[in-house]
Amino acid sequence: MTGPESEGSQVRRAVCPGSFDPITNGHLDIIARATRLYDEVYVAVMINKAKKGLFEIDERIELIRQVTSEYANVRVEAFHGLLVDFCKQRDIPAIVKGLRAVSDFDYELQMAQMNNGLTGVETLFVPTNPTYSFLSSSLVKEVAQWGGDVSHLVPPVVLEALRKRLRQA
Repeated sequence: MTGPESEGSQVRRAVCPGSFDPITNGHLDIIARATRLYDEVYVAVMINKAKKGLFEIDERIELIRQVTSEYANVRVEAFHGLLVDFCKQRDIPAIVKGLRAVSDFDYELQMAQMNNGLTGVETLFVPTNPTYSFLSSSLVKEVAQWGGDVSHLVPPVVLEALRKRLRQA
């Protein structure tokens, strides 16, 4: 079938990429909003072998699966290499990125233009909920390592994993 009828039946896919070490309420906010805009939302967990994370890739994936389990249209996978290759392999035409501040925009715009130039993948910028505008995984880890309360910044299962991991350190 061709024409308008077949276009309506096409599955709309997007990806929310990141290191998610650990996933925060800010990340979840962006993912949740993406689930309302797209039929399938991939959460792509970046593998960076040069960088030692607090959580292993498999642990991050499991935490993300747990905290996104209410969204039937979310898939969580690891990726290594170029995000546009991940997108091409899965027929994903859009990247959804949260912007916390103007300072994020310069870098993210350059990445969006490069990704579009390489493969035509579009990037949708979503302004972060003001509640999470300061939030980053790095900040959560730093505050938690010093014994600060991050319970309002991460889902409960992530808080428990953080506490457990930091007790082991």
